Amino acid sequence: MGKKRIIRKSGGTVDQGLKSRSLARLAKRSIGEGTLHIQATFNNTKVLLTDKQGNAITSSSSGALGFAGAKKGTPFAAAKVGELVGEKAAMIGVKEVDVVIRGVGAGRESAIRAFAGKGIDISRIADDTPVPHNGPRPPKPRRV
Repeated sequence: MGKKRIIRKSGGTVDQGLKSRSLARLAKRSIGEGTLHIQATFNNTKVLLTDKQGNAITSSSSGALGFAGAKKGTPFAAAKVGELVGEKAAMIGVKEVDVVIRGVGAGRESAIRAFAGKGIDISRIADDTPVPHNGPRPPKPRRV
């Protein structure tokens, strides 16, 4: 009949190869303070660390860590992304950050908590979620 293939489903754990590879690439310079941008959508969580001028230092997302499908939008995945970027920031020498949050996803808080757990001070948290003033024109009423 042939060989049986065993397919192992990941239970929401981080792929260690992807994590170690993303920790290998780091900036060469040392930065004391910066800005942490968190974009939390329903489908993914992206975290970007920049210096005060807005130049990107390091970034990661839950999809880049190996989470797939609906698991990318979970608070657990966002916490893992926050931990990873926090480790990178600690290696670079970041001491203090301002946090700017965009979006209404489930990973908003957990990404900040995981990042702060790496021993970096958070001086300010700003919610910069885009809110439409009136939005697009609504569809015409349905005729039956």
